[in-house]
Amino acid sequence: MLVAAVEARPLRSLAGVRVELGAGIVSLVGPNGAGKTNLLEALYFALTGRSFRTSDRRELIPFGGQFARAEAVVRDDDGIEHRLLASVSRADGRRHLLDGSPAEPAELARHRPAVAVFSPDRLALVKGPPGERRAHLDRYVAARWPARGPLRQRYGQALAQRNALLANLAAGRAGGDLGVWDAALADAAAALVAARAEAVAELTPPFAAAASDLGLAGGGTLEYAPRATGDAAEIRAGLEQRREADLRLGRTSWGPHLDELKLNTAGKSLRRYGSQGQQRAALLALLFAEREALLASRRAAPLLLLDDVMSELDPERRGLLVERLGGDGQALITAAAQESVPPAALERMLRVPFDDAGRAAA
Repeated sequence: MLVAAVEARPLRSLAGVRVELGAGIVSLVGPNGAGKTNLLEALYFALTGRSFRTSDRRELIPFGGQFARAEAVVRDDDGIEHRLLASVSRADGRRHLLDGSPAEPAELARHRPAVAVFSPDRLALVKGPPGERRAHLDRYVAARWPARGPLRQRYGQALAQRNALLANLAAGRAGGDLGVWDAALADAAAALVAARAEAVAELTPPFAAAASDLGLAGGGTLEYAPRATGDAAEIRAGLEQRREADLRLGRTSWGPHLDELKLNTAGKSLRRYGSQGQQRAALLALLFAEREALLASRRAAPLLLLDDVMSELDPERRGLLVERLGGDGQALITAAAQESVPPAALERMLRVPFDDAGRAAA
């Protein structure tokens, strides 16, 4: 599956921009503020309906404008093209369309590649709260085993129902049978924990190898720290043991909604003790580990959007990074200076800013 083109019409500083893409590496080179990151954001927005820079999609709307819109042309393995369009409007909210029609998230996901982003803003995945890492891990699970994609939503729905019942009971209002939601939550939790554990076990070796290649001093390790373990019966028993405490709190205090994925180096938490350079290397290592694991499992390689990825790497590490991008898959790299990009990544180079016709110069 290949993204053949992206359009921003408009989005932030981009207006009427269309860029043709291809397989392998495409490098976007130009000065800071020229719109390179905005183009990556437009592509991510078109594919996912979200931004990797902000939770408020209205920030994508140009100053003084009323809407933002981005469109991606995706070509599947049979050569059939589909158009994914995402938009946000001050008046009408947001839309995400497949070939001009509304579609469910699962349907949209089947017609686009998985997408992974490296950017300075994404360092929150390493140094931010655990929820960032849980969500990221669950997206990998969905890409690796599509049938397991609904596990996160299934658990979230059961958790919301149990929490609502706990809140009602804690407030002395009429409720229902808490045992029913203990069973539902335990079933969903056991499946989610098992999927996360399998994913981390699979990612750990390629993460360590990528971390070493990228110069992470002390190497890198992944550690899954689940709050609840065991099969559904054991997790249900654990919920029952904590029922009185949960009734006092009015919420569920135990379960995979509190899990942690730890990224470590030399036995220390990168979240707490890592330098910014180490955190950057760890984020890249995680993305490359996921890419390698997906390729090894005969899944499609994710589209990699790598923003300002070269700035803190020495020439040797830059070369290793580009070497890792070789073979299958598609990647977009941004850089402020051509000299910072290894020659192998300059075969398809586009210069930014864009001209008046919305095109980048080759």
